[in-house]
Amino acid sequence: MPAFIRRLATLAVLSLAWVVPSAQADKIAPKPLYRDPVNDGASDPTIIYHAADKRWYMFYTARRANVPGLNGVAWVHGSPIGIATSPDGGSWQYAGVAKINYKDAVPDVTWWAPAVVEHGGVYHMFVSYVPGIFADGWNHPRFIVHCTSTDLVNWEYRSTLPLSSHKVIDPGVLHLPDGTWRLWYKDEADGSSCHYADSMDLDAWVDGARVPGLSDVGGEAPLPFHWKGHYWLMRDITGGRHGLGLYRSDDAVSWARVGTLLQAPGTGPDDKAVGHHPEVILSGDRAYLFYFTHPGSSGGSAVENNARRSSIQVVELKFDAAANTLTADRDQPTMIDLQPPADPETQSKFD
Repeated sequence: MPAFIRRLATLAVLSLAWVVPSAQADKIAPKPLYRDPVNDGASDPTIIYHAADKRWYMFYTARRANVPGLNGVAWVHGSPIGIATSPDGGSWQYAGVAKINYKDAVPDVTWWAPAVVEHGGVYHMFVSYVPGIFADGWNHPRFIVHCTSTDLVNWEYRSTLPLSSHKVIDPGVLHLPDGTWRLWYKDEADGSSCHYADSMDLDAWVDGARVPGLSDVGGEAPLPFHWKGHYWLMRDITGGRHGLGLYRSDDAVSWARVGTLLQAPGTGPDDKAVGHHPEVILSGDRAYLFYFTHPGSSGGSAVENNARRSSIQVVELKFDAAANTLTADRDQPTMIDLQPPADPETQSKFD
């Protein structure tokens, strides 16, 4: 080979060495992103970075989707909080269940829909507690309790939040710029409306009222975050097939509906169904929406597509500056490599 051709070949290789890594820095997130290997009922994800072992932790409701002989809605009860970990947000490994030392826990305890934040080097979990396993519907009491941990595995009870009723679930928490904390939650006794409570220190909470602008429809799983100069909040619209209501605010107080996400089923494996119960993680200038689906709701073999089972998925959010809203195309490949948050107090919920 002539010398000048060899030099051209070498330059081409060097050029690729600079181009390819930046183009391939992220991994394509698999579909589904994660399935619980024990009971196949992973739902309601919340995600936080653990600086000590440089991994992301996903906490989720571990529904008993594959347990035989459970009548009514008993399979949605009796659930522990499952844990999976990941170095990058794209590949997750099962890591057991959260060990919650709650003083009043009954033998058949039910835990649902955690929210986890960090403050002063301590992790705080706000989680829905149901005292028992019930098959006959949703008429039983449920509370939001506060637990703390230093290792994200062992959790000590701190308090039961004094909220608007004894039928409250699905906390969503955000640390605001003035140093206060706000918790949004679903009050099932008030028409599945969204309420809020405020705290200076995560321990003492003052209950508020209905959230202005969120009474257009019933919903659950309110998820607040700040991105692209606005506060955003997503809610899983009640009714099963209505997707995620998207709301925008400039003060985290009054909200306006600006769209609906994940209502139309996707086309990927385990994604051909409506998306439920959002979680959003900010990474650099990008944002990722985690959610769960009931793949069996789209039909198919009763054996392969058990309607109770659920899977976790992820899609990248995009900011539509012209419409001042967010979009999510879950049929496009999702490239992901979550970066550690610069400020653990905001935990990737505030840009």
